[in-house]
Amino acid sequence: MQNPEHYWFRAKRHGWGWGLPLTWEGWVSLVVFAVLVMVAVVVFPPHRAIVPFVISVVALNGMLVAVCWLKGEPPRWR
Repeated sequence: MQNPEHYWFRAKRHGWGWGLPLTWEGWVSLVVFAVLVMVAVVVFPPHRAIVPFVISVVALNGMLVAVCWLKGEPPRWR
């Protein structure tokens, strides 16, 4: 278990999952995610290459969830 004072993401107050980042590392990972989604829009324009675009966005979301799972406060239903 990680030191609670160094969680990158806090668990949501209501529901399940994570909220906004708590640390600079969390903000960097969120900004990198957003930039990579924008790159996916340019590389795989959704109106011309919907399948590669969806695959890339699903993969990026999976990576962000993995970072939140590893570096965030343990999520639980609230």
